[in-house]
Amino acid sequence: MIMADLYINGIDTSLFGVHMGEGFLSALDTPASLKEFIENESRLEDGKRIIVHEIRRASRVLTLKFVITGKSTAEFTKNKQRLMEELDKGVVEIQVPALGGQVYNLIYRGQSIQYGLSRSRKTATLSARFEEPNPTERTSKK
Repeated sequence: MIMADLYINGIDTSLFGVHMGEGFLSALDTPASLKEFIENESRLEDGKRIIVHEIRRASRVLTLKFVITGKSTAEFTKNKQRLMEELDKGVVEIQVPALGGQVYNLIYRGQSIQYGLSRSRKTATLSARFEEPNPTERTSKK
């Protein structure tokens, strides 16, 4: 059994002509930054105090690029619509088996979209911005 490259909300995206675009894996796999440490700089003490315990991860914003294809203009349009239906749900679960069993729980707000359509109207790239509110709450599926 061949495993799909990309799942959105548990659906194999190759079934509707959607694949990962340039930089997709890097954007998804980039570690989330740490939240700022608690600092106190008092005129009564030299230097400053930095409290470094219970390290926490910050939410992150990432841009994912999708490639949408179709054998005809009609199929392409249908595939694009199917992708947008999944994204427009707002809560988007992304899983890439090549990165392991993690499911990235993302929020899609429909902002900062970049879109490029080929002359044939059978292929396009769509870049969309997502937020991962809590990078430590990734679920695992195999």
